Amino acid sequence: MLIREAVAEDWPRIWPFWHRIVAAAETYAWDPDTSEEAARALWMAPAKRVYVVEDDTSALVASAYLTPNYGGPAAGIANAGFMVDPDQGGRGIGRALAEHILDAAKDQGYRGMVFNAVVETNPAVKLWTSFGFTILGTVPNAYEHPRHGRVGLHIMYKAL
Repeated sequence: MLIREAVAEDWPRIWPFWHRIVAAAETYAWDPDTSEEAARALWMAPAKRVYVVEDDTSALVASAYLTPNYGGPAAGIANAGFMVDPDQGGRGIGRALAEHILDAAKDQGYRGMVFNAVVETNPAVKLWTSFGFTILGTVPNAYEHPRHGRVGLHIMYKAL
């Protein structure tokens, strides 16, 4: 498995699983009907450092971004987003990418990382708590989940 910084030419390989994940509306608080153009602008924005994971066959199987969550005097707190191709789950890709992004955030001088809207039924909550993230609070009934109905959105934090 190779984790590297993304280049613009990676987007066409990110888009299929990005679209699949967001359209499923189970884990991200983004519009399930986001167009490819809007998705690219969101995920690959210049302020973000984007990473990709290639497997042993050079297939692109995951991506993540790292960016300041706030600006100005609070710019030392990072935010990140992660997407693993749903067909590649259970292989440790998400964990490896998370470790890489947390290390990159530390190396870039961030003092902490916050996730602003983690769907409480998202299986990644278990992953994040295993890395030491805590749930600072939950906005109740904030997310209309397609299978679970109204669920909360966690705000999660970890000091780096």
